[in-house]
Amino acid sequence: MHLPVILFCALWSAVSADNSDEYELMYVNLDNEIDNGLHPTEDPTPCDCSRENSEWDKLFIMLENSQMREGMLLQATDDVLRGELQKLRAELGRLAGSLARPCAPVAPAEARLARALDELLQTSRDASRRLARLEEAGALQPQEEAGRALGAVLEELRQMQADLRAVQGWAAGRWLPAGCETAILFPMRSKKIFASVHPATPMKLEAFSACIWVKATDVLNKTVLFSYGTKRNPYEIQLYLSYQSIVLVVGGEENRLVTDTVISLATWTHLCSTWNSEKGHVALWVNGDLVAATVDMATGHVVPEGGILQVGQEKNGCCVGGGFDETLAFSGRLTGFNIWDRVLSKEDIRKAGGAESCHIRGNVVGWAVTEIQPHGGAQYVS
Repeated sequence: MHLPVILFCALWSAVSADNSDEYELMYVNLDNEIDNGLHPTEDPTPCDCSRENSEWDKLFIMLENSQMREGMLLQATDDVLRGELQKLRAELGRLAGSLARPCAPVAPAEARLARALDELLQTSRDASRRLARLEEAGALQPQEEAGRALGAVLEELRQMQADLRAVQGWAAGRWLPAGCETAILFPMRSKKIFASVHPATPMKLEAFSACIWVKATDVLNKTVLFSYGTKRNPYEIQLYLSYQSIVLVVGGEENRLVTDTVISLATWTHLCSTWNSEKGHVALWVNGDLVAATVDMATGHVVPEGGILQVGQEKNGCCVGGGFDETLAFSGRLTGFNIWDRVLSKEDIRKAGGAESCHIRGNVVGWAVTEIQPHGGAQYVS
């Protein structure tokens, strides 16, 4: 029973193999025919890919081109600058090296550079002069108009000078000297109104310089600015004003230097006095100017220590405030009182009365450093 089935299967396999060979042959032939002809889906007409750009496309293209050109220009500029900087750095390096050799001869390149700089400087000066002449020529007016303009300018300058003098006079009567913040006010002449000074160092002096700012309300025959004295000699050092003069006393009333100089009332005046024992040289200065000087005054004298130093009165008794005379008292304002144990130079004296006068301190008495105690009605004001 199985034999017919086996034979049937073998016959069917053979038939199937024959059909498969025919199918493969036909498939190969069909492929060859397709390769030798045109594919049915291809368009025989050639394609034109070029098309006209829109306005936006053109704008973008121009922008890209400009950016590329700008980048190229910046790159070229940067290259040029970098090259020039390198050359300049090399030139400066060579110049610095040549300057480091003072004995070496000047190189031709450096000489040319120096000459070029000189020529450039001279050309600049010539250009400036020509420009100034052109400006002057352009500003020239007819002679009559120029004369009137010059007269108006001169009149305005005179008025400004008058106003400035008025302002200076007003300020001198109301303000403190330059750099000063306080002053001692002596409201009236009184034997009870004065100020006692306590020096930082002993007053044993073989030389001294004493400076003070003064604004007097009134001056009598003897108006004492400051006085230093002992029990033995009340007139060791004195500086006082008179009707027509300024007087400095050293070592006694017989040793006096008098200058016929009158200070202006209600106006700040800077006074300085100097003395040395070696040659007895003594001098008086007013507002930085030397007004009187002499020699052989109290030569060899030594100002002793242990005395009493007072401002605005004369020591004429055995104790502070004793034996005062109201006719000798000072009325007005004082500031910037300083004493040094040496003779100041002309420049130092002018500085002591200059813009920073109250910031300059003496080493024996220093304003705003040394204790100066007001008595009676005297008081500090600003």
